[in-house]
Amino acid sequence: MRTVLVRGLVLLAVCAAAIWLAVRITPVQSVTAAGQSMQVGAVQPGLSLSGPGELDLFGEAIPTKPHFDGPIRPRLRLAHITIDSQVHQIVRSDGHDTLELTLSRQLAAGWTRYCLWETVIAAGCTAVVFVAFAGVRRASRRSMFTMLAAGVVSVCVVNAIGVYLLASSTPRALQQVRTLDDLVGRSPAQPVPAAKGSALTGVRVVVLGDSTAAGIGNRLVDHATALDRACGRSSDSYAADLAEVNGWNVLNLACQGATIRDGVLGVQFRGDQVVPAQLAVAQRATSASTIIVSIGANDMNWAVLTGVCASSPVCDDKASTAYFQKQLAAFTQDYFDLLDQLSALPHHPSVLVNDYFEPFGPNSDCLGKEGLTTAKTAVLRSRLADLNTVLNQGAATFRFATAVPHFDGHQLCSDQPFVQGTADQAPLHPTAAGELAIALADQQALAQMQSAATTPPPQSGRSTTSPAPSAPASQAGP
Repeated sequence: MRTVLVRGLVLLAVCAAAIWLAVRITPVQSVTAAGQSMQVGAVQPGLSLSGPGELDLFGEAIPTKPHFDGPIRPRLRLAHITIDSQVHQIVRSDGHDTLELTLSRQLAAGWTRYCLWETVIAAGCTAVVFVAFAGVRRASRRSMFTMLAAGVVSVCVVNAIGVYLLASSTPRALQQVRTLDDLVGRSPAQPVPAAKGSALTGVRVVVLGDSTAAGIGNRLVDHATALDRACGRSSDSYAADLAEVNGWNVLNLACQGATIRDGVLGVQFRGDQVVPAQLAVAQRATSASTIIVSIGANDMNWAVLTGVCASSPVCDDKASTAYFQKQLAAFTQDYFDLLDQLSALPHHPSVLVNDYFEPFGPNSDCLGKEGLTTAKTAVLRSRLADLNTVLNQGAATFRFATAVPHFDGHQLCSDQPFVQGTADQAPLHPTAAGELAIALADQQALAQMQSAATTPPPQSGRSTTSPAPSAPASQAGP
């Protein structure tokens, strides 16, 4: 009796290990509906028999609003979104519900395919273990096939109980998912209507963003309005540099303190000034062929994170790390709303998203008196890299371009820093030279975008990457 029990426990352990490994290595299943692509996989199984799934949005793992039964629950990843003329036509027509239903059905079908593959792979892993065990024991061929059959049947039964019995409701739950908001349970940002006023003719490039794009801490723009002063818009901003070098009319709507919700998609309050939603004003520039976006630091409360880091013994304690992850998850969802609305603009401008520059160099000695050691700045650099990863993956999902400004050799504590010091008017923000470095990165990215837009498609075969749409000749931009 004891021998039978031990063998049963060993068999169950092997099955559990095979299923765990299969979930890790089973390829995700891609589903596509009218230009929207998602990947369906599974969260690593745990001891709980119910719980949320997971949405991988721009590299951030966000728990889903729907709870799923069973130890194996779905993990969904937004892979690609194309908002082209065909999709616009479907969305504007009565077929919008049909599009959503098609995507939800595809998700359910993708989950079913994933489970089938996972079962096959789990059975294969179990077979390998028992064949190896039989070889070590020098068992007879009959004994080997007996062990092999017992192992494969057992893992299939265990898998069937975990997926097809306990999690039988998962396909039905996935069929209820029509939008991203069904997954994460939040209210989407309402579409931003164009601001009232006449068209802003002649504008070639529009800049949206925060204090980095405004150029805070440098010279104010000439003939500054009350809004310019409240927002800290500078004549040394990278927007002004791009305008001067290329002879473009660049509309800089960036404002210090702006976030996606309060500044870009919604109005922002700066003292007694009400700053209109940047995207609303941008829509009046119907001739603009390019929109440049620099956003995220204020959404992340970067100044607060830096201040807490400077005053704390360490920067990567559990509390501050949890706070950072929560802020990053919230920003990721707001960033999706922004990208979604940019992709739906009626004049279809190209979009360029700026990464944030690296303010801290390898030498942090000059920051010691501020409480920032080399170890602490390493944590801040890591968190900034996480933010830039979200920015990059989000842009790639929507097929937007990105620009990476380099301050190498000119960070804080260098001989010629491109970053304002702690005693300057706007600490950790770019100097005039830093804004010029960002302009250079944007100039290179814009040239690549234009080159991709004018490069003819291959004569044979099927391209896997669609070039950025070129503007009409009368609106040709950078």
